[in-house]
Amino acid sequence: MARNKYPEETGRLILDVAQRLFLEKGYENTSIQNIIDGLGGLSKGAVYHHYKSKEEIFNAVGDRYNEQIIRKLKAVRDDSALTGYAKLKKMFCLSLSSSDRDIVFTVTPNMLENPKLLSMQIREIFLDVVPNYVQPVIEQGVADGSILTEYPRELSEVIIILTNLWLNPLVLEADVDSMEKRVHFFNLMLKNMGIELLDEQMLKSYRRYCTLANKNMNKIIAQ
Repeated sequence: MARNKYPEETGRLILDVAQRLFLEKGYENTSIQNIIDGLGGLSKGAVYHHYKSKEEIFNAVGDRYNEQIIRKLKAVRDDSALTGYAKLKKMFCLSLSSSDRDIVFTVTPNMLENPKLLSMQIREIFLDVVPNYVQPVIEQGVADGSILTEYPRELSEVIIILTNLWLNPLVLEADVDSMEKRVHFFNLMLKNMGIELLDEQMLKSYRRYCTLANKNMNKIIAQ
């Protein structure tokens, strides 16, 4: 394959190939050379011009996925027709039903064993997701009466920490039964504030993600 003259297209091609290989082989079993071999003749130098390591490629694949989610969250946050509670629930529904979400749980290694990945996620929670998306809609919910709390900021932080860490089988391993109990407890905890975020459809998503994450971990252990 001739060298791509357009850097953006080259970068996109690298991420497309890497994402497919991460999905097929798993992150741990995919090497930079595997990615180069899958590019059909693109030089090693061209790859390293864009990304210095496999970890950097993996982070870029994740960033691309997150950008898609962020666009959807912005649209919900700015929808003047919805109450604060309706926005909050729709945000969680979108994040759980994303067509690319399965990829995350199939290729991402256990985050407790990858502290850099975990710290990046925690940083994103506190610097972006809470202040720019969750807290504003909870504050709207307090104002329009759809959410009952005197602690919008703290509630925002608790919801996001629990859903991204405690309810995340890539951080805290869980079988399907344990995950169901966590989801039911999570809803029960929020019920007094007029919030029930995770409905039956979302619970099905958690079951699926839990299964995918466990399969991924078992595959890594077996290899």
